Amino acid sequence: MIAQGFTPKLLTVWREGYSLATFRADTLAGLTVAIVALPLAMALGIASGASPDKGLVTAVVAGFLISMLGGSRVQVGGPTGAFVVVIFNVIASHGYDGLLIATLLAGLILIAAGLLRLGQMIKYIPHPVVTGFTAGIAVIIASSQVKDFLGLTIENVPADFLAKWQAYLGALGSVDWTTVGIGAAALAIIVGLRKAAPRLPGFLIAVVATSAAVALFHLPVDTVGSRFPDMPVGLPMPSFPELSLAKVNAVLPSAFTIAFLAGIEALLSAVVADGMAGTRHRSNQELIGQGVANLGSAFFGGLPATGAIARTATNIRSGAKTPVAGMMHAIFLLLFILFAGRLMGFVPMAALAAILFMVAWGMSEYQRFLALLKMPNSDRAVLLLTFGLTVLVDLTVAIAVGVTLASLLFMARMAEAVEVRRGGDRDAELDKEDLDQRDDLPKGVEVFRIAGPLFFGVAGELLDTLRRLGAPPRVIILRMRLVPLLDASGAQAIEEFARQARIAGAHVILSGVQPQPRAMLERIGLGEAAGKISYAADYASAQALGIELAGLDDAARH
Repeated sequence: MIAQGFTPKLLTVWREGYSLATFRADTLAGLTVAIVALPLAMALGIASGASPDKGLVTAVVAGFLISMLGGSRVQVGGPTGAFVVVIFNVIASHGYDGLLIATLLAGLILIAAGLLRLGQMIKYIPHPVVTGFTAGIAVIIASSQVKDFLGLTIENVPADFLAKWQAYLGALGSVDWTTVGIGAAALAIIVGLRKAAPRLPGFLIAVVATSAAVALFHLPVDTVGSRFPDMPVGLPMPSFPELSLAKVNAVLPSAFTIAFLAGIEALLSAVVADGMAGTRHRSNQELIGQGVANLGSAFFGGLPATGAIARTATNIRSGAKTPVAGMMHAIFLLLFILFAGRLMGFVPMAALAAILFMVAWGMSEYQRFLALLKMPNSDRAVLLLTFGLTVLVDLTVAIAVGVTLASLLFMARMAEAVEVRRGGDRDAELDKEDLDQRDDLPKGVEVFRIAGPLFFGVAGELLDTLRRLGAPPRVIILRMRLVPLLDASGAQAIEEFARQARIAGAHVILSGVQPQPRAMLERIGLGEAAGKISYAADYASAQALGIELAGLDDAARH
C-alpha cells in the first residue's frame, strides 16, 4: 500500500468520489487558467532564450503531470519567471541540448528529494535569500524586455546586466515609436483591467487587441511570426537528449539550481493554495510530481517547470475543486495550440514584453523587499548581497552565497544565545534553586550549567571554560537539562572536555541529559556503560554522586 505522504492528491480525490458537478467546476476553472497561461507561456519561452512553442509545450506536458501526480489539490504548473535567467544562461553556454539534460537531472533530483522526505526542508531557506534572488530575477526579466518594448535596433544584446544597459543607452536613437505605442497600449490594457475588472484575462485581451491592431492596420512591428517564422504547431514527438559524461558534469550545477528553484516555488505555491482553498498539500509527493513533470517536459523538448503561484491562485478563484482542473488547463492549452497555433504568429513582441514587465513587477515583491530593509543589519546584508549577486554575477552563486551567509549569521546569533554558566556566580541571572544548590557543594566539586543547543558554533566555549578554571576540582558537574540538541561537534567537545578533565584528575558528571544529546554521546562511545563519564538523572542526584566521587564528607565542606 502506498504511504499516505506519497499518494497523489488525484488518487485521494478519486477515492473520495468524483461527481459530474465537480467535473463541471474543474473544467470551467481549467479553461479560465488556460486563457491566462497561453500568452504567459509564450512570453516566458521567448524570454528564456528559446521560442514561444517551447513555453507552450512545457505548460501542456508539465502542467498536466504536475496536477496528475502532485501533492496539492489545486496546484497549476508550467514555465515560470524564476527559471528565465537560469534557462537563458544554460542555453547560451551549453545549447538547447544542455538545457534538456539539466532539466532531466533536475527532475531526478526533485524525485530523490521527495523520496528522502526533504519537502519540509525547503521552508528553512531564509526569507531574505528568497526575496533577494526573486527580486533580482525580476530586475533581469524586466531588463531583458527593453529592446522589444522600445523596438531598439541592436544586433546582439549582451547577456551581462551592465553591458546590456550600456547597449540600450547606446541605441536609444533607434527607438521605434510604433512599437512603443503597441507595448504601451498592451500595458495600459493589462493595468486598467486589473483595476477595473480583475476577473477578466488581461494578458489575453491585451494580446488579442494589439495583435488585431497590427494585422488590421499592417503596422510595421516585430511579431512572433516575423521573429520565429518556422515555429512548429502542436506537440513534438518525445525523444531522449544525447547524453555524455562531460555534458552532464557541465550542466550539473545548473540542474541543482533548477531543482532548488522548482522545489521552492512549488512548495510556496502549495502553501498559498492551502491558505486560499483550506486544503493541505503533501510536500514530498509534490516534489515527486514536480520531478516527473520536469522529466516529461524534457522528453518533449520543453523547459523546466514548477508550480505557478499566480496561475494557481486564478485556478482557485475560478472554482477549482480537484487536480482535474489543472489537467484540464493543460488539455485546453493543447487544443489552442492545435487549432489556433497559426494565429499566434500575429502577436506583437512588444505586447509580450508588456506581459513580462507585469510578471517582473509581481515577482519583485517590492513591499516585502522594503520591509526587509528595515530589519537588522544581518538580514539586510543577506538580502542586498543575494540581490546584487543575482543581478550582477550569477543566480547559482547568489543562492550559494546567500544561504551560506544567512546560515553563518544564524549560527553566530545562536552561539551568542548559548550560555555556559558557573554555578554560584552571583552576577549571573541564575534562579534561586541554582544558588541554593551551589551552596551545598563541597570545595572539591564545581558545577556549570549549559543553556541552549550545543553545536559546533559554541563547542569551543566549553573547552575555554575548563581552561579558565586554572587548577581543576576533583569533580565537575555539567548541568544539561536545558540542552535540547547536541551535534557531532558538540559531542566531540564534551568528549575532549572529559578527556582533559581526566588528565587533570577530575571526574565529569552529566546531569539531566535529554534523549537526543544522550543518543549522540552514546554514538561516540560516551554512553553510561563506557565508564568515561557519569550520568545523573537530576541535579540532586549529581550533587550526591559528586560528593561521593570527591571522597569528601559533610565536615570537609567549605
